[in-house]
Amino acid sequence: MKRFLPLCALLVVVLNVLLLVPALHANAMILGIAAAVFALLTAGLAFIPAQTTAAPTPAAPAPAAAPPPPAPTAHPAEAEVIAFVGLLQEKGRFVDFLMEDITPYDDSQVAAASRVVHQGCAAVLKEHFDIAPVAGSAEGEPITLPAGYAADEYRLLGKISGEPPFTGTLVHKGWKTGTVKLPRILKADGDRLPAIAPAEVELK
Repeated sequence: MKRFLPLCALLVVVLNVLLLVPALHANAMILGIAAAVFALLTAGLAFIPAQTTAAPTPAAPAPAAAPPPPAPTAHPAEAEVIAFVGLLQEKGRFVDFLMEDITPYDDSQVAAASRVVHQGCAAVLKEHFDIAPVAGSAEGEPITLPAGYAADEYRLLGKISGEPPFTGTLVHKGWKTGTVKLPRILKADGDRLPAIAPAEVELK
C-alpha cells in the first residue's frame, strides 16, 4: 500500500491546481471533494508503517542422525563359560553328543557314545568344581528339613502346608559345589566370543 502514497499526493496537487482553472469553477465542489478524499487517503497512507521484507528464517538444522547403537560387547564371564563348555567338548565330546541327531542310532550305539561323554565330562567337572551331595541321606530314606533350611538347596514336592520343620522322603540328593574354577581366558579379538571348539581342517 505504501507504494501508492506518491500517486495519491500527486492527485491531490493536480485537483487543487484544477480548482484554480476558471473554466472548471462550475465543478469546484466535485473537485474539492475529490481533493479532500485523496488528501485523507494520502495522510492515511503516510501513517501506515512501511513493510519490511523479512529476512528468510534460516531453516533449522536437520537433527543429526543418531549413532547406531553399539554392538553388545562380550562379557569376560561369558567367554569363561564358553571356554568351560569347550573343555566338556574336548574331553567328552559333549557338544557333539547333544547336537547330534541320535534318532537313527540304536540303543547300543547311543550307550557306547554316552560312555565316552560320561567319562570325559565327569573328569572336567571334578577338575573345576568341588561337587558334593546336598543331602547326606540316601535316596528313598526319610529326611526332616528344619526351620531356616536353605530354600535353594531343597525343592519340596507333593502337598505343602504349614511351616517347617518338614518331614518327607528323599527323592534326589541334589548337588552343590564349594568352589568354582572356570578357566580364565581373554576374549577373542574385538568383541567376538571365542569358539567353543575350532573347526578342524586336514590339509593335503
